[in-house]
Amino acid sequence: MFQAENLKIAIIGLGYVGLPLAVEFGKHKPAIGFDINQNRIDELRSGQDHTLEVSEQELKHVRNLSFSSDIDALAQCNFFVVTVPTPIDDFKQPDLTPLVKASQSIAKVLKKGDIVVYESTVYPGATEEVCIPELEKYSGLKFNQDFFVGYSPERINPGDKQRRVTNILKITSGSTSEAAEYIDRVYNLIIEAGTYKAPSIKVAEAAKVIENTQRDVNIALINELALIFNKMEIDTEEVLKAAGTKWNFLPFRPGLVGGHCIGVDPYYLTHKAESIGLHPEIILAARRLNDRMGEYVATQLIKEMVKQRIQVVGARILILGLSFKENCPDIRNTKIVDMVKALKEYDLDLDIYDPWVDSIEVEAEYGLAPITELKDGLYDAIVIAVAHDQFKEMSSEQIHALGKQNHVLYDLKYVLNENDADIRL
Repeated sequence: MFQAENLKIAIIGLGYVGLPLAVEFGKHKPAIGFDINQNRIDELRSGQDHTLEVSEQELKHVRNLSFSSDIDALAQCNFFVVTVPTPIDDFKQPDLTPLVKASQSIAKVLKKGDIVVYESTVYPGATEEVCIPELEKYSGLKFNQDFFVGYSPERINPGDKQRRVTNILKITSGSTSEAAEYIDRVYNLIIEAGTYKAPSIKVAEAAKVIENTQRDVNIALINELALIFNKMEIDTEEVLKAAGTKWNFLPFRPGLVGGHCIGVDPYYLTHKAESIGLHPEIILAARRLNDRMGEYVATQLIKEMVKQRIQVVGARILILGLSFKENCPDIRNTKIVDMVKALKEYDLDLDIYDPWVDSIEVEAEYGLAPITELKDGLYDAIVIAVAHDQFKEMSSEQIHALGKQNHVLYDLKYVLNENDADIRL
């Protein structure tokens, strides 16, 4: 039924997940990268990638890959991979709008024998309950008779140059045993680390959503321990280093839990759980705790300033880092913004410096205007919020020099030694 020699691949959504996938597939088979954002298409056609996940050299040397914002250009394709965002709304409920619209678009060019594989993170059952009905409705074709579906959760780690799409083991699944086998073979064209064929689409969906939920809960535990130890005036990092000498102690660290995965995915699982009459207490408690950490950090900084008799109102504060993680320009759901909002309530002046982020994107998303250069002797308080390599390469003296003679240095990411910072999380 499925013939690999005729394989023509379309990747729908060219963000942090879709673009690396499109590049790798384009090295082996004819591939088209599709995105509704024409500016993104123009950027990629010029050989540029603002996410920094793919180099200019990689983009320009993939012969079998083209880019388009015209859905009709995908009519020649027979294997569709969907990598659109799956965010949450203001009420922390799953927003499946991008997934629904992508399914409707694909349906316009769907043909008999085609396969659609979803990679976007969803709750167990979403592919069959939400996506497939859209494909059937707008294509007029019959599921598992005319077309087939699979789910292969993305495992991209933005900014990580060691763990790339090709060397991360890939989960695959399909709506029939034959489709599952074919989908697995297609991914094995590019995945050097190999694949794991899940027994069903729902299992694959569930496996993905619990990966980040487990991490979220573990970080929440460490964050709560940090609250306890800070109250007891015990250094949390030193406690974790000591506990880490036991072979089975997990090396999690406290922090602000943002990004498009860990801070979002658990809400997909809790949404589904509540829809079937279950209230997931531990998962939601972890989410509430992690969501409050930005405000807690701001409060700790203000307390330390008061302790050192630094005037808070009108004070000038520098935040080093805005992206949701180190060495990455991704600002989606960054919890640094929560800290910034909490600090601004104290009527003070605040500068943000991050050499990785796009200032225009930050302005559009958060209404903030990052500064472009650092100057010495200006600040009453400095927060190392993200552990970019640029900040790690700075000495303690260089960072302190940014502050006034009397200032507070808050090291959120343990970039400096304990004695080089006034306060640590």
